[in-house]
Amino acid sequence: MDPRTKHFKRLHRLRRSARGWTVRAGLFTGAAAVLLPYHGLGLPDALWAAAAGGSIALAGLRWTEARAFAALPAPPPPDPALAAERSRQRLESFVRRLPAGDGVLDEVRRQRDRVRLRGTSVLSSWHRLDRAAATLSALAGRLGGPAEPAVAEAVAAERALRDLAERTAGVERAVRLTSDEPLARAHAELLSQLDDGVTAYEQLVAAAAGYVAEDGRSAAGNGAVNRLREATDLLRGVAAGLSELRTAGPTLSP
Repeated sequence: MDPRTKHFKRLHRLRRSARGWTVRAGLFTGAAAVLLPYHGLGLPDALWAAAAGGSIALAGLRWTEARAFAALPAPPPPDPALAAERSRQRLESFVRRLPAGDGVLDEVRRQRDRVRLRGTSVLSSWHRLDRAAATLSALAGRLGGPAEPAVAEAVAAERALRDLAERTAGVERAVRLTSDEPLARAHAELLSQLDDGVTAYEQLVAAAAGYVAEDGRSAAGNGAVNRLREATDLLRGVAAGLSELRTAGPTLSP
């Protein structure tokens, strides 16, 4: 909540409290004015009078606080861009708490980036980078041990490639506005660097997939197959033993 909204909410609470105590003071004062002439000043009437006096005092105090706070300058209205950013952050925080919130936000960001880069020559490289990054993200949970530094390097490389793609797209838009030959050559060099970088990233992802495949085959796969074979041999041995017992056992006469 921005400071300006907080200011007016507090002012509203102070005025509402002052009005409430004013109403209570009127009720207690009226009750005391009616009851005192009939019963005299007894204990109940003293309580009514005390309640009336206390309510009047609190009502006056609340009105004084409300007027003093109303005299303070209100904070300036928030910057629309800043307010929009705060709203976006609150929405993202809410979506992230949902079961599939992270995936939804990632897809929204990818779609937004694709729209921003639509019509540029970097879009195909951006799509390739998206596919490779999604594949690596799916493998990241299995890339432990000696492969962990490679995952950190891949994350840094992805950020650098996306920044390079943004800069290349910006230069390309500038090239369309002018026929500057050096600028066109710079754009071609940036585009070549981007393509080479995405190709290297794809090769890294392929190597990561190969690591996961070999690690799974050597650790989980062979162990599971060996245990299944051992269990199969055991069952076959038990079955053969039961067959021999039935064959060699005594035959009961009817």
